[in-house]
Amino acid sequence: ALREDYGGQLDPQALEFIERMNAAARRMEQLIEAMLNLSRLGQGDVKRMPIDMSAMAREVVADLREAEPDRNVVITIADGLTAKGDPQLMRIVLENLLGNAWKYTGRSPLAEIDFGALTGGQPAFYVRDNGAGFEMAFADRLFGPFQRLHRDDEFAGTGIGLATVRRIINRHRGRIWAESAPGAGAVFYFSI
Repeated sequence: ALREDYGGQLDPQALEFIERMNAAARRMEQLIEAMLNLSRLGQGDVKRMPIDMSAMAREVVADLREAEPDRNVVITIADGLTAKGDPQLMRIVLENLLGNAWKYTGRSPLAEIDFGALTGGQPAFYVRDNGAGFEMAFADRLFGPFQRLHRDDEFAGTGIGLATVRRIINRHRGRIWAESAPGAGAVFYFSI
């Protein structure tokens, strides 16, 4: 309202202050919404049913490509991956993990993302990318709310996505872990 009513009377510095206040208010709104969504994940029953994880991953990737059609990303999704879990919650897991891979490969000249599964021992799904990566010494912070390893001006986000993923995986009595190195991409594994 201040910008609309008095914008023409304000100097550039005052307009910049208004824009900074607007940006901070939008960020706070995103954080509050993210926290509310995270708190809702603890409610209700986990509905376990067969899920075509390969098909779900393809749907998520199609949404990412639609949002940024000019991105050149090589994406490999293994065929025939299935799980038994809550489809809505597992969709959130894939949206967050594939979305992070998409985001953190944004500066890679030839971005690559893989979705597959480990076999033998305890089976686990994985999302692998060749993006920014992170220092493993800080890996324990990854899954806590608002615990970001990259600055907001490098990669935007609320810092709630991996906390959401962890909560969903925990509700499925599963496990999530990551491997990475700065500049060498990351791999996120999860079992349910």
